Amino acid sequence: MRVLPSPALFLLLLGVLRHGGASGLLELSLGKFRNVLLNQTNPVEAVIRNIASNVTVVIFQVHAQQSDVVISFDKTPLVNSSGTGVDKGLVSILRPEQTVCTWYLRALDAGQVLSTAISIPYMEKDPIPGGCNLEFDLEVDPNIYLDYTLVDIHIKFAPANLGYTRGANPPSCDSGTGQNSRWRLRYDVYQYFLPESDLSEMVLMSHIRKMSGVQSIKANGIKMLTLTADDKTNVYFSSLPGQGVIYNVIVWDPLWNSSAAYIPVHTYACSFADLVDNCSSLSKLSTKVFFTAFAVLGLFTCFFGHRFWKTDLFFTGFIVAAFVFFVFITRITGLSYDGNYRVFRDDVVFWVTFTCVALMIPVLFIGCPRILNILASGIVGSYTVVLAIACYVYTSLAYITLDLLRRVLNNYFSRAYTNVPFQRNDFIILSVWAMLALSGVTVQLRRERSEVPFPPHPYLTWKRERERRSTNILDPSHHIPPLRERIHNKLLHIKVFFQKDQPAGERTPLLL
Repeated sequence: MRVLPSPALFLLLLGVLRHGGASGLLELSLGKFRNVLLNQTNPVEAVIRNIASNVTVVIFQVHAQQSDVVISFDKTPLVNSSGTGVDKGLVSILRPEQTVCTWYLRALDAGQVLSTAISIPYMEKDPIPGGCNLEFDLEVDPNIYLDYTLVDIHIKFAPANLGYTRGANPPSCDSGTGQNSRWRLRYDVYQYFLPESDLSEMVLMSHIRKMSGVQSIKANGIKMLTLTADDKTNVYFSSLPGQGVIYNVIVWDPLWNSSAAYIPVHTYACSFADLVDNCSSLSKLSTKVFFTAFAVLGLFTCFFGHRFWKTDLFFTGFIVAAFVFFVFITRITGLSYDGNYRVFRDDVVFWVTFTCVALMIPVLFIGCPRILNILASGIVGSYTVVLAIACYVYTSLAYITLDLLRRVLNNYFSRAYTNVPFQRNDFIILSVWAMLALSGVTVQLRRERSEVPFPPHPYLTWKRERERRSTNILDPSHHIPPLRERIHNKLLHIKVFFQKDQPAGERTPLLL
């Protein structure tokens, strides 16, 4: 994992101090980002002046990487007028003739926290994110709330309301469900991946700017789905521990063709503070040792699997048995551990499709079992190297099997949208995987081209040996006693071993 180099951090902090320190006044401009250092004792007063009269709403937001910050309308934060978190924002509904907006920022914990702040203006026809909030503390809540587990990421947000002019009463949230109500609004959910293996604050600050404004989100983010007012405003995604991801939602008014963005939220699906399994070290030592040894066996199978038939059978059988055993244990005990089409959320459809695809290649190569076995040992054996690399360096290729395992183990993983980044690390590791697989298949095909198509069946080999021993009296094995007699002799030897030695000499007492 890369961290922020000290010279870059020094230059960034120098720019922060030049435009506003850890306390005092922070002058902002609409639509402009500003980096600011926050602490717990001295709140920063953020001010925007000379707001144009056609602006009706200003959404102010602040972002930090891992330390919570407090944003409020007052110096003394109140529950219904403040927010706390790493990605938080407030909506200021402007009064007639109002030209100045003020917010207060501070860090929740001791120590300085590097953050970035921005204020985004919206007009009277633009929808208001979180304007129909009934679940969270703020009256108007534009924030996206995020929770993550090892399996999935859950985001939820409050429904939006229609825009309105300054001084007017807000439209009713429950007046009806027609085209003149907030029920006509649509919600587009976007996802954006940070550079792989980069956990630096500077990278987050620079990339979160790409997911704050409507046009920037559309240009840089990946649109995952669209929700209507009839859908619940919560979405699940597959979890990617160690990979930075930013989510945001654009609410769109089809009548006025206007849009507004919620507050972007980011996650690495891991903890920076934990001593074990933190964001910098996602794999335990035992996991690294297991998959490294597994990769060595996989490489052997990749290049010599067909030649050493029993080893190949053991390797394949171990994979199948380990998979079934792991699923069985996880399902019946308390031990913890695609496609994005909605049709695949049904487990029957998903598993029938998966089985058909899995059987497609064996059916195509049913007349060429040697080639099929060599291909299987080459591809599967070389993929174990990918799994071993994933213990040390992040790669999305590991989720080829991990997402399938999650689908088997978790009853609710079918609701999660699965999407992974494919960046520089993945291109390099994919090239290594392809090179190993191609080399292994080529070596085995050249080595086995003059050999018999397939090794003899173990049962047939044993049967022939038994017949040979029974008919060939010159074979020393012909004179080997039957199994029952051999077992009886072994038991006699064991019995003799445990018997006490009889003492020698006179046993009768001497007569006086």
